[in-house]
Amino acid sequence: MEKMWAGRFQKPENEQVNDFNSSIRIDSRMYREDILGSIAHAEMLAACKILEEADVVKITEGLRAILSDLEENRIAIDPAAEDIHMWVEAELTGRIGDAGKRLHTARSRNDQVALDTRLYLTGRIDAIKRETCALIETLIGIAEANSDAIMPGYTHLQRAQPIAFSHHVMAYAQMLLRDVERLNDCRKRTAISPLGSAALAGTTYPIDRRTVAAKLGMQGVCRNSIDGVSDRDFVAELAFDLALLMTHLSRFSEEIIAWCSWEFKFIELDDAYATGSSIMPQKKNPDIAELVRGKTGRAYGNLIAVLTMLKGLPLAYNKDMQEDKELIFDSVDTVLQCLPIFRDMVATATVLKENMARAAEKGFINATDCADYLVGKGLPFRTAYKITGRLVADCIASGKTLGQLTMEEWKAADAHFEEDIYDAIDMQTCVGRRTSEGGASFAAVARQIAETKQVLDTLR
Repeated sequence: MEKMWAGRFQKPENEQVNDFNSSIRIDSRMYREDILGSIAHAEMLAACKILEEADVVKITEGLRAILSDLEENRIAIDPAAEDIHMWVEAELTGRIGDAGKRLHTARSRNDQVALDTRLYLTGRIDAIKRETCALIETLIGIAEANSDAIMPGYTHLQRAQPIAFSHHVMAYAQMLLRDVERLNDCRKRTAISPLGSAALAGTTYPIDRRTVAAKLGMQGVCRNSIDGVSDRDFVAELAFDLALLMTHLSRFSEEIIAWCSWEFKFIELDDAYATGSSIMPQKKNPDIAELVRGKTGRAYGNLIAVLTMLKGLPLAYNKDMQEDKELIFDSVDTVLQCLPIFRDMVATATVLKENMARAAEKGFINATDCADYLVGKGLPFRTAYKITGRLVADCIASGKTLGQLTMEEWKAADAHFEEDIYDAIDMQTCVGRRTSEGGASFAAVARQIAETKQVLDTLR
């Protein structure tokens, strides 16, 4: 295939240079966006009397035929092409003749590739949002189905205070809600049309950029033609948003991996979402969670690579920018691969409430409630804290829990203790009294779930 820019050169491009320079392997996935962008551009050229209507009819019909043939697998993209833009134009010209050569009027590959990338990523953002919202809905369902379950809450991976299991699950729902909010914000800055920026300085043709943007469902146009072709902030922003989303999935994966272990045994994964060992018959491995945790590193690496690629670039377009697509496409693919299978894994897991409850009884996680009991009797918190600390130390020495202390032992520690101490340190009471907004009580979590549903509806 002869290069579109061959007129300036005296000899053909070196084959290795051609392979090194080509991006068709990566950007061919944007064929639909490239064709739709070209159709909108051609129709605008006709409306602005820049191209003859007859030529534009040939162009648009030819482009729609190419799109149909690609989607029906009647033709294949030439892997020897330099990029998707050149392939589409060459294919169009081969079909309709000289009219196809007029399509590139008033634009450059610089603004064209920026447009294609923005259009493609806008669609991918929408897909990721849908999957993230579906995961949030799944977590809400798990929280509602296990609204009576109590587990130990942890700090420093040490048992800290009793909480509702639903409260722990909903913490991840809040993280994912923020991910959706960030994706919505990123979409606003992504769905901006650079077309009409041309190579960097705009064009001498009397084009109508805003009509093209509107046809393509975009929210506006880039205000500066240099920025229009050199801006990749939206790529970096999306790379960050996806890296953070993967961080949240990875943190959840880490807990799922721990909870599946015999040391915790808080949940049991469905057999369809676990694997075995090639040598140890007893094993049931949480490989999905481990892979999600591992794939998070890809998203981190892609973010750093995008930022590094951008950090030293002068204005306007530079070939370095060709690297952005492979990186961001990999992050998009990784997230879209992880979200559905992660959702199904947690949706089918069994929550082992009894094991959680037994764990909550250990570790003195009702000690704060014991101290709060004494505060309610009039003692300063630091005094109550010290008394409770001594009681915990005595219990450890005698192999008891706080609930197993006799009334005589309570009274020996402090005269303020009465029979109602047993109810005060009961796990149900400990959880039920944490009614502050955003707290871990069953009632507070029910309010949180209702609010989360409302927020989710506004973010879709």
